[in-house]
Amino acid sequence: MNLKRKSKSGFTMIEIMVVVVIVAILAVIALPTYLNYVKSSYASEARTVMSNINNASKMYYQTKGEWPSEVDQLERSGQLDVSRSTKTKWSFRIELNDEGGRITATSSEDMSGGAGHEVVYDADIGRFTGYGSPEGE
Repeated sequence: MNLKRKSKSGFTMIEIMVVVVIVAILAVIALPTYLNYVKSSYASEARTVMSNINNASKMYYQTKGEWPSEVDQLERSGQLDVSRSTKTKWSFRIELNDEGGRITATSSEDMSGGAGHEVVYDADIGRFTGYGSPEGE
């Protein structure tokens, strides 16, 4: 008797399930990191402009003897130029004084990450907090 076994090529259901479980575990680990990276990238534009606002405010103070209260003052004086696209995504509030103060950026509906997110620059310690920072909002 000549018995021949047919060999079947392919993967078993167990092998496929093991691969699916491994991919799911990797996704669970990677997703929060990816989302934090996205938030940080959205907020990086605001952080860059806030640094520019801080420097321009210092120059404004040296020139005028008073701290600016809004970005328009800095633009009118020629100390700063903020792009129109940045202005549609973020609104900036300046609260600086001789002791330090803060600059706050609040996102609008035009920002990809959504409206209402705040990034705060604390001039006293020179540190950013809020949206897109390691501490979160």
